[in-house]
Amino acid sequence: MTLIHEIIESGPLQVNCQLLAAKESGEALLIDPGGDANRLLKILERSGLRLTHILNTHGHFDHIGAVAELQEKTGCQFWIHEADRLLVEAAPAHAASWGLPFGKVPRMDRTLHDQEKLTIAGVELEVIHTPGHTQGGVCLRWGQELATGDTLFAGSVGRTDLPGGNTGRLLQSIRTRLLTLDNKVVCHPGHGPATTIGREKNSNPYL
Repeated sequence: MTLIHEIIESGPLQVNCQLLAAKESGEALLIDPGGDANRLLKILERSGLRLTHILNTHGHFDHIGAVAELQEKTGCQFWIHEADRLLVEAAPAHAASWGLPFGKVPRMDRTLHDQEKLTIAGVELEVIHTPGHTQGGVCLRWGQELATGDTLFAGSVGRTDLPGGNTGRLLQSIRTRLLTLDNKVVCHPGHGPATTIGREKNSNPYL
C-alpha cells in the first residue's frame, strides 16, 4: 500500500488541511479543509484521487470553510462529532465576527464517535475525542500519525476563549488521551509545524 499524506494550507487563517489516501484505492479523504476548494480539487485530480469523505477535527468556521463547496462538487460525505453541530450551523456568524466571509453551511452526513475505528480511502483511522478547544473536538490517528486539530500544537495548546472552549477539559484531554500515546507518534496540528508526543511531553510549557 502506498500511503499519500499531504498537508495543504487552506483558507484565510491558513488551516493545515490534510489529504490522506492509500493510492491504490483511488479515493481520498480530507481533514479540515478550511478553504480554497478549487485548489484542493486540483490537487486531488493531479493525484488521480476521488474525494469521498471529509473528516473534521472540530467545527470552527476556519476549519470547515471549503466543506459545502466540496460536497456540492464531489458528492463527498462530511463527518464531525455531534457536539460541534451548533458550531457548524453558526459558522457564518462566527466568521462575520472576524470580519471574514463564509459560504454555505455544510451538510453533516454522519457523526464521529470516540474510539471508533474507520477505514476510509484504504486508510485505517481511530477517532479520539479530545474536548476542550471545542466540545466535539477530536484527534484522528492512523498508524504512528495523529491529526490533532487545534487541541495540541508544537509548543502550545489550543485556545479556549472561542465558542465551545474549556481550559480544564482541554488539558485533561491532552494529558489523558494524547500524552499516553507512544512518544514517537507524529502530531499534525491544525496550524503550524508538526511535532511529536514525546517532544510535547518533555518541553511544552503549557503541559
